[in-house]
Amino acid sequence: MAVSKSRTRCSLFLFFDIILFDVCIPHATPLSFSFNFSDPDINMSNITFQADAVWNRTVINLTKDTRNSQGRAVYRNPVLLWDNATGDVASFHTSFSYVIQPTNTSISGDGLAFFLSPFPSVVPRFNGGAYLGLLDNGTAFNLTHNHIVAVEFDTFMNSWDPSDYHIGIDINSIYSTGYTDLPDITRNGTRATVSIDYNITTKFLSVLLSFDGNPNYTSPFSLSSLVDLKAVLPQEVAVGFSAATGYNVELHQILYWNFNSTLERKSNLTITSPPTQLAPAPSTFSGKSNVRVVAGSAAGVFAVVCLVAAVCWFLPSRKKATTGEEEEGGMDDDDELIDYEFERGRGPQRFPYSELVAATNNFDEAEKLGQGGFGFVYKGFLRSINLPVAIKRISKGSKQGLKEYTSEINAISRLRHRNLVQLIGWCHRRGDFLLVYELMPNGSLDSYLYSKERLLPWSARYNIAQGLASALLYLHTEWEQCVVHRDIKPSNIMLDSSFGAKLGDFGLARLVDHDRGSQTTVLAGTLGYLAPECFITGKASKETDIFSFGVVLLEIACGRQCIVQTEDRSKVSLVEWVWDLYGSKSVLEAADERLNGDFIEPEMESLMVVGLWCAHPDYNRRPSIQEAIGVLRFEIPLPALSAKMPELVFAPPIDLSNFNYTSSSSTGASASVVSASAKSITASESSSSSLLNNSC
Repeated sequence: MAVSKSRTRCSLFLFFDIILFDVCIPHATPLSFSFNFSDPDINMSNITFQADAVWNRTVINLTKDTRNSQGRAVYRNPVLLWDNATGDVASFHTSFSYVIQPTNTSISGDGLAFFLSPFPSVVPRFNGGAYLGLLDNGTAFNLTHNHIVAVEFDTFMNSWDPSDYHIGIDINSIYSTGYTDLPDITRNGTRATVSIDYNITTKFLSVLLSFDGNPNYTSPFSLSSLVDLKAVLPQEVAVGFSAATGYNVELHQILYWNFNSTLERKSNLTITSPPTQLAPAPSTFSGKSNVRVVAGSAAGVFAVVCLVAAVCWFLPSRKKATTGEEEEGGMDDDDELIDYEFERGRGPQRFPYSELVAATNNFDEAEKLGQGGFGFVYKGFLRSINLPVAIKRISKGSKQGLKEYTSEINAISRLRHRNLVQLIGWCHRRGDFLLVYELMPNGSLDSYLYSKERLLPWSARYNIAQGLASALLYLHTEWEQCVVHRDIKPSNIMLDSSFGAKLGDFGLARLVDHDRGSQTTVLAGTLGYLAPECFITGKASKETDIFSFGVVLLEIACGRQCIVQTEDRSKVSLVEWVWDLYGSKSVLEAADERLNGDFIEPEMESLMVVGLWCAHPDYNRRPSIQEAIGVLRFEIPLPALSAKMPELVFAPPIDLSNFNYTSSSSTGASASVVSASAKSITASESSSSSLLNNSC
């Protein structure tokens, strides 16, 4: 195909550029340093100590053995994180060992952190140990003011912390984007060894922590988070450690520190004169001799370039002629075209098929997490990025699955938000289509809402609702285009290690310009979550997403599915049942019975009323996501809805036998999938001219 030829030519031109650039431009040398602080002969001139931090010839003490102490130990020179001239961004690896020694065995605080911040390092004014010497209380939660990335090892639970002892990843805020709990031995003098890696290809910051020699904790504690360091930090950064104490006292000690980066400022090499060994014997030589040397060098370089280019051109053609397929089993023209389209973007990477096979033990049944509408989801571990993942394998021969595959990558590959499931990579090979996601350890929301064995407390539910709202705000208003998800439901809402909500499965998503707001498309989604106007107009819009969002809010509050077959016809539709209770001023009676009244009544009422407001049958009466968030945060008052659910009159109901049903599609990041009675539905636009009787 033309794509194949043009890509080959582009590759050759790129090859020429790289060779010539390599010859003409000085090289960047990787940065590496290592300190064993117990070595009495160590040169400490490359470590800068700030505030109370000192070296006592065996360890670095970041804080004093007193209350209200803070200190930093920082590498003396700036570290080049990214190069504006070349666009290069560093990957890095650092490892270190620390000990936290409390002066009181029953209480301690507050912890230490490894951090990257603008160079030079500036210690903030002291406002208590809670901020770990990273930020002051005036800016600790100001995401736009700060420029810092830190991995914290916290030993005291503040109001924003998930637990007493944990690892957290902090991005421009003292509030962690993700965390992993640690046992209490983390603060009783036990030595901990930490490894932190940043992979520029995946943009994942990964942390591993192990307790040396402790037989009770043989497996390491791990944490990872997506972060674009180039978007957060300046080109040159300070790297080091920070710690603080408040009312409680503990010593924060660093025993050794290794750091390796793939990027450093360019060396001062020049090529204004040829190397001495290439010059003629006399110490002075004429301009003519200079010309000969330069011309000879250039001719040599050109000859090498031509030779290598010829080999690069010849070998692939010969290989195709003899084998008829590529290394991983033959990519046809359609695969190559898909490659070309995907690789134009940035973000997710293409993984070798063999690596995904190895990660899932050849897609073993034991690794299967669940089944989606167009394939299966498997758990795996990718050694190349040191990360557990979920891999969705699209069923071969599924045209709808192929559309979902391409839509997913086109829609989500450039999106970055803490409440969205992150697509890490992709792979396709001879009809096999695979999507690689970050693994969500707590599965999907539906596995908790509909289960008798697993119960989500109220605080977690309200946080999930607000996290989902935050994701929709980003999709509808904050990204460069409006993203209409079209399939918001509990099985597509994943829960991370702290039960934070992450919206996934963008297989049905559509990109719409902000000034348009809707797009005519094939009717697709899940019954019960589809807005009634979808069956009439065939249009996907922000308002149809808001309808689905409202239904999910009601399910979170009530702990049941939106459509349930029951003898009591008034309870079949969740929206209708809750609206009836709202009209009789007894809406709290719909609250999930399993909570046994253990919830905050104003929050429960707010969640239900906002759910009804969003699920209003008339899309013109639904709120924007900003208005819904305002009510959930108690920034604006509850809306006054009609006592009776409005009815819309449309054409006669559609014949559901004309629709093609498939099981509910899952994002692939779920650790468990629970079947729901609601089914995914796809239909041609010509069939979408009427409304279901029991709209949800």
